[in-house]
Parts: sequence; C-alpha cells; structure tokens
Amino acid sequence: MSVNSALYCPRIQGMVNFTSKANSTAAGTTPLGAFTIFLHGLFSTIGIVENLLILIVVGLQVRRSVISIWILNLAASDLLATASLPAFTLFLARGKTWELGRTFCRVHSSVFFLNMFVSGFLLAAISLDRCLVVLKPVWAQNYRTTRLALKICGSLWFLAFACTIPFYIFRDAIPQRSGKTQCYYHYARWLPNQPFDVAALCKYREKTLAIFKLMFAFVIPLVIIILSYIVVNTSLARRGCRRSYRFVRLVIAVVVSFVICWAPYHLLSVMEVITPLTHPSQMAIAKALPSAASVGFLNSVLNPILYVFSCPDLCTKIRHSLSAVMETVLAEDLAEFARRRSTMRSSDMAGTCRGRKIHNLNIFKLRIVPLNRAIK
Repeated sequence: MSVNSALYCPRIQGMVNFTSKANSTAAGTTPLGAFTIFLHGLFSTIGIVENLLILIVVGLQVRRSVISIWILNLAASDLLATASLPAFTLFLARGKTWELGRTFCRVHSSVFFLNMFVSGFLLAAISLDRCLVVLKPVWAQNYRTTRLALKICGSLWFLAFACTIPFYIFRDAIPQRSGKTQCYYHYARWLPNQPFDVAALCKYREKTLAIFKLMFAFVIPLVIIILSYIVVNTSLARRGCRRSYRFVRLVIAVVVSFVICWAPYHLLSVMEVITPLTHPSQMAIAKALPSAASVGFLNSVLNPILYVFSCPDLCTKIRHSLSAVMETVLAEDLAEFARRRSTMRSSDMAGTCRGRKIHNLNIFKLRIVPLNRAIK
C-alpha cells in the first residue's frame, strides 16, 4: 500500500477546480451566514454547559445505577461533540475554508463520527437493557450490575473507535484553486500496488463507507430500539403490568431526537454517493450536507434538555446542586465578613477597655493625692 497525495478522485477533482464567485463570498459577510455562525456558537456554548452539568450532577449527586451509567456515557459523548463544534463554527466564519491543518481536520471529523456511533450503540444498549429487565427479571436482579454496565459501555466505546478509524484515514485537508481548503474525504489514499481504476476504486470506497455508517450508526440501532420496545410493551400488556412511564418517556424522547437529527445527514450521504456526479442535484446535496451535519451536532445539545424535562428528580438535583454552590460561595463571603466585623469589634472593645482603664486610673490618682495630703 502506498500514499499518493497528488492523485484525487473525480469528485475531489471537481471540488479542487471549483472557483464559483458565489462560493468565494465569506459566510460571515451575509446576514444568513452571520446568523448561522451565531447559532453554531450558541449551540456549542449551551451544549458544553449542559453536558458538564449532567456529568457533574449524575456523577456526583445521583446514586450510581445502571441507568445513571447509560446517561453518563451519553453525556460524555455529547460533551465531546459539542466541544469540537467551535472548530466547525470557525470553518463557517472563515468563509467555509478549513484553516486548522490536516491533523486537526482528521481529529475533528473523527469526533463527529465517534459521537454518531456511540450515540447509536448506547441507545440500542439501553433498549436491550429495558427488554431484559422485563423479560428476564430474575436474571436482571442477579446479574444486571453497574460493573456489567461499565464493561458494556467500555466495549461500545472501543467498537465506536474501531468504526471511526476508516473515516480518520480517508479524511484530509484539500486545497482548492480558489485559495480555500476543504476538510473532506480523500479516497485516493492508501492505493493498492496492482493496476486499478481510480474512479471505480473511489466509487467503491464512497459507497462502502456511506452504507457502513448508515447501517451501523443508524439503521441497526434503530431496528434494535424499535423491536426491543415492541417486545417490552407486548410483554407488559400480556401481564397486565403498569409501565414505568418516566424512563420510557426519556428513552422515547432521546430516540426521537436521535432519528430527527441524524436521518437527514445519512439520507444526504447516501444520495451523494449513488447520484451521478454530473446530475444537477449534486450541487444541492453538497450545499445541504453541512447543514445536515449541523443538525447532527444539535442532537448533542438536545439530549441534556430531554434528560431534565423527562426526569423531574434530575431537574431537582441540578437545582439543588446550583443552590448548594451559591450557598457555599455566599456562606464563605458571609463568614469572611463576620470574621472581619468580629475582629473590628474586638479591636474597638479592647481600645475602649484600655481607655476606660486609663481614665479610671487617672481619676483614682486624682482622688488619692488629696487624701495623702490630708493625712499628712
């Protein structure tokens, strides 16, 4: 295998030679572009704060359980994604040109795909977990432990990292004739030694990775989620048992958010590779994909909101935690103020006492002197 950076796929060659005047306008110079950049910055800030709060409250204030471990891992994945969003915001602010170098291009894209895989895997695991609790309650009572949940989460993170490797390898910073740089797929890397057709190889790799991420990050987790809850609802209805609406409501909300946020990106990714390059819709797909990726990032901002509104106890914990922090700060300030006032009062009282002692001593001396004279 060898690397040939001078060779590009047909899609990238068109991107390199693309010098449209409309594309040369910086995103930040138009009102719509400025509003888009503002939204990305706002989502990034909100997402980082939200997911940090979830990690702190659930990690420190909530009793450790299997459910809390699922939520902690989802929040960690979402925090990672929202922390990388400022780089994409900078890309838009600079007129859709990548200025952070090849290495960070690969890292930033890998974080995006890692979050996509981890979210899908964890939601599928949560659904299977609820299914086992209902179908195998005795087994769940004996073997469904936090240690097992941690091992499963570790395995899912490892699997997500493995799934992200191809996207890291084929990501590159590609310069254009217009002077801009795009952080995009470079499938003409790591070429075989035997004779090959570049266009056919690029098409094969494009389709393979697009279908791979569609199946493993979206379709398979979604099928597992749907089948699990069909089985759970059927089993509970057969037994005549009441459903635990609070956690079911949380999972349904998170899953709906996952589908709404990620479906456009996967749909456009597949359309991009199956549509001929000369088709007029390719231009519309290329323009819509960055927006679809932004909607995918939005999923990491929505999840913490869903945790809070679906779990009143978690909302109470967060409110109490913030109140505790403010009370601690105020208590420290009040204690310092009281200490200073006490010190000042002690000093004033000591000075007053000394003054009274001196005054009394002088009066005593004035009274003693005439008495001595009278005795003499």
